[in-house]
Amino acid sequence: MTHLLEATAADRSAVVMLWQAAGLTRPWNDPDADFHRAVAGATSTILLLRDGEALLGTVMVGEDGHRGWVYYVAVAEAARGQGHGRALMAAAESWLRARGCPKLQLMVREGNDAAIGFYRALGLEPQPVVTLGRFLH
Repeated sequence: MTHLLEATAADRSAVVMLWQAAGLTRPWNDPDADFHRAVAGATSTILLLRDGEALLGTVMVGEDGHRGWVYYVAVAEAARGQGHGRALMAAAESWLRARGCPKLQLMVREGNDAAIGFYRALGLEPQPVVTLGRFLH
């Protein structure tokens, strides 16, 4: 039986391994630091979907005082196609709604058509914005 819960520091290794296996990590991002900031933050968390002790999926969710953000949506390869991604996104949306967030946003890398299709099937739409950024380290 599957259940959702918030990650704790003890979940770090398994979560980071899932992110790596799902191809979500990049050399310029430190997934261990990302995990720690989200779990320790007052306005963020990582939601886990488990079947017993088995980690099926994750979603990092947070709010910045203006909008809600979703990152690191990952489902274990053997558990894909069973609605777990949808369940994780619904849980993230519920977490944000409970905090009064008016809007959920996420970023998808250009060319990731499978992810874009998944999010569009959930009712998310491309936004008329340009994302700008700079590395601080």
